[in-house]
Amino acid sequence: MVLYQPMNGYCYNSDTHFLYNFICENFKKYKNIKGELLDIGSGSGILGLLIAKDYSKITLNQCEIQKMFQFFSSKNAQTNKIDSNLYKGSFEEVEFGKVFDYCVSNPPFYHGNVVKSENESLKIARYNDSLPLEGFIKKAAKVLKNDGKFFFCYDSKQINEIIVLLNKYKFNLEALQFVHPKTTKDATLILVYARRNSKSLTKIFNPLIVFDENNDFTQEVQSIYKKSSTYSIKVDIE
Repeated sequence: MVLYQPMNGYCYNSDTHFLYNFICENFKKYKNIKGELLDIGSGSGILGLLIAKDYSKITLNQCEIQKMFQFFSSKNAQTNKIDSNLYKGSFEEVEFGKVFDYCVSNPPFYHGNVVKSENESLKIARYNDSLPLEGFIKKAAKVLKNDGKFFFCYDSKQINEIIVLLNKYKFNLEALQFVHPKTTKDATLILVYARRNSKSLTKIFNPLIVFDENNDFTQEVQSIYKKSSTYSIKVDIE
């Protein structure tokens, strides 16, 4: 999959690849993956496009606040011949006019109190000032169907708040996976699958370890990159 990205701005990273793989692993227990999917904060469009490529019965919708990334989401959908409905604006404010079977997102999750980049585009893409966690989960609950599925990744240190807010907005935590840079390092990322109005017990996946003792990608991570098979082209747009 060819993906155009900005020369000066936020570019997709390994988090999105890991989330895509996590979604596919969870989809395995369902016989027929179909319906409306919303990629929240679509950026270059990578997450929703990868899922739409694999699951042909899914209708892709993208929501993006930044004009530059609205362009990239549309351009990359066209380039890869995948139909998509693009909603322009803040996820918290957009009126979608329909409900979704799935919401997926690699949202801005760095805490607002940390030192921030001076690049305004990077600030919006990385820090949760632009999409606070509660607003993110609250709106997802509103736009999902009663049994809708919600997949996202987040800073693992904020797990307590994530669980509290999911419960508050009637989500059940279906599955979790922690991502560790190395076996000797604490988890830095959490992959979350939550479902509306479910009572299932939570599945905890084996941890995903990114680097081995030689600082090479582990076999599991290599297989994830091979599966997603993306080719990035950086361009400068006015």
